[in-house]
Amino acid sequence: VQLVESGGGSAEFGGSLRLTCAGSGNSESFKSMGWYRQRSGAEREVVALMGRDGATEYADSVLGRFTISADLNKNMVYLQMNNLKSEDTAVYYCNARWGAYSFFAAWGQGIQVTVSS
Repeated sequence: VQLVESGGGSAEFGGSLRLTCAGSGNSESFKSMGWYRQRSGAEREVVALMGRDGATEYADSVLGRFTISADLNKNMVYLQMNNLKSEDTAVYYCNARWGAYSFFAAWGQGIQVTVSS
């Protein structure tokens, strides 16, 4: 399974960016896709997830600012990031899960998002 992220880069404080992730190579349908991030010196943390049933989960820190959308039938997931803050600066990773109890997982290579004040 391969996940490829695009759309990262630099934005000013209060600006917007949109991340895209395209998955391929899976023989089973993904049960969920989503986004994690890792800030410098910190552990990787969940940002937003979406299940095949449309259910979403967001980190408290991005609620009201970030919106996840996905087409799991096409192995695509998106993250619209608005009102960006300096603390959103991180490497963002696409994630997909499949199999019983979503046991199997794949990760993208990561994409840098930098917010400047």
